[in-house]
Amino acid sequence: MQRMLSMRDLKAQDLHGLTPEAVTALAAQMLEHIEHQASELERRQQLIELKQQLIERKDRDIAWRDAKLEKVNFELARLKRWKFGAKTEAMSAEQRRLFEETLAEDEASLQAQLERLREEAAAQSTAKPKTPPRRPRREALPSHLRRVEHHHEPENTTCTTPECGAPMTRIGEDVSERLDIVPAEFFVHRHIYGKWACRCCQTLKQAPAAPEVIDGGMPASGLLAHTLISRFADHLPYYRQETINARSGVHTPRSTLAAWAGQAGAALEPLYDVHKRFVLGCRVLHGDETPVALLDPGAGKTKRAYVWAYARSHHDPTPGVVYDFCLGRGAQYPLAFLAGDERMGQRRWAGTLLTDRYSAYDTVLDVRVYPDRRAAACVAHARRKFDELAKAGSVGTSPLAEEAIRRFARIYEIEAEFGSLHDDERQQARQDLTKPLWGKLKNWLELERRLVADGGTTSGAIDYTLNHWSALTRHLDDGAVPIDNNHLERQIKPWAMACS
Repeated sequence: MQRMLSMRDLKAQDLHGLTPEAVTALAAQMLEHIEHQASELERRQQLIELKQQLIERKDRDIAWRDAKLEKVNFELARLKRWKFGAKTEAMSAEQRRLFEETLAEDEASLQAQLERLREEAAAQSTAKPKTPPRRPRREALPSHLRRVEHHHEPENTTCTTPECGAPMTRIGEDVSERLDIVPAEFFVHRHIYGKWACRCCQTLKQAPAAPEVIDGGMPASGLLAHTLISRFADHLPYYRQETINARSGVHTPRSTLAAWAGQAGAALEPLYDVHKRFVLGCRVLHGDETPVALLDPGAGKTKRAYVWAYARSHHDPTPGVVYDFCLGRGAQYPLAFLAGDERMGQRRWAGTLLTDRYSAYDTVLDVRVYPDRRAAACVAHARRKFDELAKAGSVGTSPLAEEAIRRFARIYEIEAEFGSLHDDERQQARQDLTKPLWGKLKNWLELERRLVADGGTTSGAIDYTLNHWSALTRHLDDGAVPIDNNHLERQIKPWAMACS
């Protein structure tokens, strides 16, 4: 402050009257003042930069918190939906099915009672009955079913008019069909082998024994097939089969049924190997897996195992699916299944594998190890990410998710028209019609991604699609590759439902 005052005073003075020593001192003061102002400006600039950094960091923190908040709200909304479903349907799947079946039974019973009361009231009333409501048209019963005909004719076909009494002529008929069932019937095959002897040569001749799945066993092939289908296709436990068979007076303990299934499974292994080679003979495969409950007798509870499924392409004219029961979900299981067997003359599988992009398949499709394999991703899984985002109730409607769903729907709408085409025709149609839509979808997602903060559910849905873009669009370059994995998911769904 002292220096500033002295310089103001100096302006009023005549500089020509200063001595050289005074001029030197004044110059030194001026340099010192300039240096002080420069340092002050530098300090203020540093403060400005520091504040700018703080503002930028706060902006990043706010953006991260907003994304985190969006993700938490999304998860909370989904949890509330699950919780609400659990409260409103606080019962197991089996209980829900029983409830729905009981409700249908009660409704049918009441409808029948109401119809009977209406008929009784109409019979007792002298008024003209009302025209009954038109019933919905029923689908025709399958033509392949066996028909048992019951003919109903009047006992007397003579005209009942007193003045006539002439014989009547048949002019047509009315036919009604009702569906019936014959409960499962147990019967016994009696194989009688005649013995033939030559009295001269003292030799005996007899027909060879008919081959059976279980040599020397009681069950015939039909009963074994019924037991296996009931257990593994209809998921009917052995103790229930035991009770069902007992109603027909046949005693089949569950231990016996289990033993039959084990022996039949061993006998079917050659057929399984042939079927496996047939499925793996397709250059385009679907792949998926689902958890199943495995009994652990030592622990007294169940543990989680997995059924891996592989199916020929949905567009292949000859369908086929094969299952592989495994103890885990690691990559070693599909690696072993697709590795082939040189001793059996089976080559390692090569082609395009369509999956849901579970990380275990990355090892199976590693191009550095398997250059003859290519990855294709399920478009339905990518679409599902946006569908979940759109259904998050508390988060509110997501315009981005709805727009993505609309774009996917348009692609699927066009893809549905290619079902009857050959692979080459389907590939050309995709190049002409759907490939431009995929290009527009990618450009739109890339633009939207720049406006979405990292770490949120929205960014996760976009990143999933963009990160797997090459695999998701694999079907555009190969008409044999389906657009999604729904074909195999439908095949594997009964396993998931039965073990849930």
